[in-house]
Amino acid sequence: MRKLTDKLAQERILSRGEFAELLTCEDDYLHEAARKARENIYGNKIFLRGLIEFTSYCKNDCFYCGLRRSNSSAARYRLSKEQILNCCDEGYDAGYRTFVLQGGEDAFFTDEILTDIIRAIKCKYPDCALTLSTGERGFESLKLLREAGADRYLLRHETADSAHYAELHPPEMQASARQKCLRDLKELGFQTGCGFMVGSPKQTLENIVSDLLFIKELDPEMVGVGPFIPHSATPFAKEKAGNLKLVLNILAILRLMKPSLLLPATTALATIENQGYELGINAGANVIMQNISPLTAREKYKIYDNKIGASENLKQRIKNIGCEFTVARGDYFNYGEQ
Repeated sequence: MRKLTDKLAQERILSRGEFAELLTCEDDYLHEAARKARENIYGNKIFLRGLIEFTSYCKNDCFYCGLRRSNSSAARYRLSKEQILNCCDEGYDAGYRTFVLQGGEDAFFTDEILTDIIRAIKCKYPDCALTLSTGERGFESLKLLREAGADRYLLRHETADSAHYAELHPPEMQASARQKCLRDLKELGFQTGCGFMVGSPKQTLENIVSDLLFIKELDPEMVGVGPFIPHSATPFAKEKAGNLKLVLNILAILRLMKPSLLLPATTALATIENQGYELGINAGANVIMQNISPLTAREKYKIYDNKIGASENLKQRIKNIGCEFTVARGDYFNYGEQ
């Protein structure tokens, strides 16, 4: 696999067959190469993001998500503007310089309400980056959010294959609409993040190769990849969680495809494996998101079961693998990859 790893590091692309072969790699050389690629750009710095889960309401009925509208047992809440700003206050004092507002697709948060929150955060903390993760929105809506001061936007494409997308979502949701929204985000100048779940029901290795090729074509600044984890109140309650090794290989491949990516070691990864953050970083990741929502909200925001809470001694754990958190916005920069 060393030959394929070196080819990817040099050319940033492989054939479909070569990608499929590398995805099943058992050689640690792939992870070592990804780690070196990250260090060449970012050194040993890991970016810490403050995650604020501000609403658990969602209009969608995605088959994998605990927040789906059909889940009558889900605990619903919305944070007020004041509560969100309080989270930012505490996060800023703790050293966070990026805030991530994440929630379900909640119609309550109109353009007017959301832009008001964005302006308030950016006015109070102009040295901080603001990332949104609020689902699909129209071009004009996204434009307003960008003009209000939002810097980044996370929207997982979930799967690049339309047939597989239909296995994970109700008929009113289309892969083409999700992908158009991502292209709109790029056009509007957002630092844009896509991504997918590893091990989602009916996913094949060919689906994952298609995801890698879609990411190559979209050319995002951020990619979020983590394992599928079932939720007991969804149609996928009895499905198996995603494979740890495959997730790590995908992280490494993404790092070699695009060395300056902002690439998280996700909470889901740390949920299926106690050392998930460390393993993700050693496979090329360079971002960790930590929940700074009110404790009452954290208990209610359940996309999947058994989600871990705040990690103990995380700073020391990261130091133990030769890395350290940096108090910086952690913006994306193109280091001449094209």
